[in-house]
Amino acid sequence: MTRTFYSALLLICSLVIAPVASAKDSFNVCWSIYVGWMPWGYGDNAGIVDKWADKYDIEINVVQINDYIESINQYTAGQYDGCVMTNMDALTIPAAGGVDSTALIVGDFSDGNDGVVLKGQSDLSAIEGQRVNLVELSVSHYMLARGLESVGMSERDITVVNTSDADLVSAFASDDITAVATWNPLLSEILKAPDSNLVFDSSQIPGEIIDLMVVNTETLEANPKLGKALTGAWYEIMAKMQGDTDDAKAVRTALAEASGTDLAGYESQLDSTRMFYAAKDAVAFVNSPELKNTMQRVAEFSFEHGLLGEGAPDADFIGVEMPAGNYGSASNTQLRFTPEYMQMAADGAL
Repeated sequence: MTRTFYSALLLICSLVIAPVASAKDSFNVCWSIYVGWMPWGYGDNAGIVDKWADKYDIEINVVQINDYIESINQYTAGQYDGCVMTNMDALTIPAAGGVDSTALIVGDFSDGNDGVVLKGQSDLSAIEGQRVNLVELSVSHYMLARGLESVGMSERDITVVNTSDADLVSAFASDDITAVATWNPLLSEILKAPDSNLVFDSSQIPGEIIDLMVVNTETLEANPKLGKALTGAWYEIMAKMQGDTDDAKAVRTALAEASGTDLAGYESQLDSTRMFYAAKDAVAFVNSPELKNTMQRVAEFSFEHGLLGEGAPDADFIGVEMPAGNYGSASNTQLRFTPEYMQMAADGAL
């Protein structure tokens, strides 16, 4: 699953934004393959999403899109009412494209799913002067930048080599490639190679690479039933997939098979993912003051790499609304984190 943004995709600037949303009874949401997003496919196949949609007299069509970035582009173009994406991509694609979006559900954050691997070296500081192969402008690129900060370095001390995620595993087998930054399951495969060493991973920047269900803000405000149905379905799925019962293992096995691995492989990915199984934990995360610090770091990285658009004069060009305090321009707020619907789930009010 490719969680990245290519600058060539700035076609967003030419998008025609949909007119003001109005009340309706049919909605489309999309998802792509990643450990924390597989539950949406299961919820669709198991009828859980339909059950919650029926409760609120609406219809929700859940669509899998194999190309992650394309799914976000289609959401930004107005073809979908909701889409899964990371916090960085939510800022740099729909928000940067002028589509006001709300993080309805905070499902998890990467807690080791993204990492930096060196060949023959066991300390991150040894990366100085090396060429680092990665998917440029991805969340793993962001993670690398944060890692470099931790050892008093910056991207000026290395050379970034943009490499397709499809080529990273085979590339690391080459003698002349000594450093990579990537995500699971590619990370796990690379670490199987002789003399490979994990020298930094996202568990060292907990809560900064966040996986979300994002919905169009105008659509959500006009149709709160959509928010209630999606949130209710999500936490029913969360309840079914956690634990050691046979039923829970059967759910996780279905998730594993759908993502192209086995139960052990999927659970290994879950081990490096901080899933918010309980709504109250997701609410606490969104309400935390640390979220503002995270979004500021993400915005600064995005601005430095030209991801906020050619017209962005600084990192706070786009406003981000959060319970503990907003970041960026109040007159250009395009991304919002809300605990409202997750709090309803925590209170049993859905």
